[in-house]
Amino acid sequence: MPDRIILGFDTSAAHCAAALLRGDAVLAVVHEDMSKGQAERLMPMLEEMLAGAGLGWRDLGAIGVGTGPGNFTGIRVAVAAARGLALSLGIPAIGVEAPEALAWGLPRPCRVVIAGRGDMVIWQDFAEGAEGRPQQAAAGALPPGPAQAAPATGIAEGVARLAAARAHLPQPRPAPVYLRPAHAAPARDAPPVILA
Repeated sequence: MPDRIILGFDTSAAHCAAALLRGDAVLAVVHEDMSKGQAERLMPMLEEMLAGAGLGWRDLGAIGVGTGPGNFTGIRVAVAAARGLALSLGIPAIGVEAPEALAWGLPRPCRVVIAGRGDMVIWQDFAEGAEGRPQQAAAGALPPGPAQAAPATGIAEGVARLAAARAHLPQPRPAPVYLRPAHAAPARDAPPVILA
């Protein structure tokens, strides 16, 4: 449907970003840099963006969400919001990985590199008809491959455009993409014995 309105958003890094599309037209793009607070800011930001475009939640035809890799908590915030919105509105939610969102519109072959924590980067190579998987490496230790490309759009617009392209196909529920395990882990000690 060319007039389907697509909302795309991402909180996988130190930002809260969203884009709104109608067909090929970009209705709105918002990108706010923030190292924390995405959970509190995401929904008000989306409501402000929709209102600014003269739209409401029921006008949406699909939701695209950045699934990472990136910030553990930020990814969970966005994925949970997208799944909740999609369920309540009865529309599809489509997960889009950060590197593929940033590769949208770029000629192939290319390499997308995203700054990570410390001196680490997240990278992925894209070739015509074949795409690798996101990987993590030290910034100076990337293997040989295609030239690194600068994104043609912001991450939220890339998420929205890929979601629009996939909205007519059956999609799995969006799920976080992590490259390393979480810092938190279940307790190693046995649980306490409860006496009757």
